[in-house]
Amino acid sequence: MDLDTSSRWLVLVGCICAGLGVAAGAFGAHMLKDLLDQPMLAVYDTATRYQMYHAFGMVLSGFAVRIGRDAGAAKAGWLFLAGILLFSGSLYGVSLLGVRWLGAVTPIGGALFIIGWCVLAWRAWRWAAS
Repeated sequence: MDLDTSSRWLVLVGCICAGLGVAAGAFGAHMLKDLLDQPMLAVYDTATRYQMYHAFGMVLSGFAVRIGRDAGAAKAGWLFLAGILLFSGSLYGVSLLGVRWLGAVTPIGGALFIIGWCVLAWRAWRWAAS
């Protein structure tokens, strides 16, 4: 995938993830407060917050690809998407479906978030140093 296409996809998918995060947060605040107990509501809230943070990270990565002409920054964005799917997705499953074993997947998503931020920081460092 060329840089312009990669940049556009990251911004688009990041915006979609952010929009879905807002919808999920509103759903949790208005529909789930009477359905879930407080600990599971907190799990759900964590899922929505991290989805939003990393949706913004995807958009940032897309712009970094565009501005820095750097395919390496795209890797960070795709790591954020994978992290959203695994981290937030597993927490949604735990809180909404009661599928407790999905909690074992959550740290993998968290690790992908951390790696994504490290990759983006490395690309920014390289860009600043050039």
